[in-house]
Amino acid sequence: MTRLAVGFVGLGNIGRPMALRLTSQAEERQLDVHVFDVAAEPVAELVAAGASAAGSVAELAARVDVLCVMVRDDDQVREVLGAALGVAGERLTVVIHSTVAPTTPGELADTAARHGVKVVDAPVSGGAMGAADGTLAILVGGSDEAFAACRPALDAMGSKVVHAGPVGSGTRFKLARNLMHFVAFTAATEAQRLAEAAGLDLKALGDVVRHTDAITGGPGAIMHRATTAPLAEDDFWFGVFSHVRALGEKDLRFATELADQLGVDVPLARLALDRLGPGLGLPEKDPS
Repeated sequence: MTRLAVGFVGLGNIGRPMALRLTSQAEERQLDVHVFDVAAEPVAELVAAGASAAGSVAELAARVDVLCVMVRDDDQVREVLGAALGVAGERLTVVIHSTVAPTTPGELADTAARHGVKVVDAPVSGGAMGAADGTLAILVGGSDEAFAACRPALDAMGSKVVHAGPVGSGTRFKLARNLMHFVAFTAATEAQRLAEAAGLDLKALGDVVRHTDAITGGPGAIMHRATTAPLAEDDFWFGVFSHVRALGEKDLRFATELADQLGVDVPLARLALDRLGPGLGLPEKDPS
């Protein structure tokens, strides 16, 4: 079996454990891992774990078949790609793990294609913990050929690798996922303010939320339909979501009433009360 040479640029909070995971899987998966970062300490750690260090992005790109990029922002991704294209041959596939603007992957893929280089966008979900234990979800946009070229490296770093579609799809997937993530964080701050005003233990509330979300699946529990279109009354989900709506609106109404009594501002809860049913695909309620 031919070994695959994989490079990794950007050994920060998530990139470092991702690269370490690659290195730990290298023999089992027949990978040769090469790394570069402007900081010396994580490079030394990777070398101690079995990776080879390169002196520059260009040197790294000249050595590898797959170049994984986990840097801070769009400008740094462009800088890395520019350095790589000067030395890369047609064998190279560049994997952008950084979360970038929705239009950036397509622009970079067009630029790279003029050099015969393939680009996929492959942002990750699961944080540093998922990176360390190899359980990341990796969300990939790119051609079938490019996806196949980098798949062995992705499989070493993640336990759920999703080919979301053409280049740019991975980034759009990540942005949809993180929209929910951070809106939920904001809703959690509303719940904390309500609980605090009610004299409750906020740490205990957090323990309960993590406990029950691990059982129910949290917001993902409603995400089984293939469309957001309105539901027909004979659809299986119409009955399920009607029950969810009834429970949700009741509890949201009680929560907003409690917030009014305690003088706590909960705008997301009020918005949810209006939008839960229609968002689930159920008809608007008659205002009368």
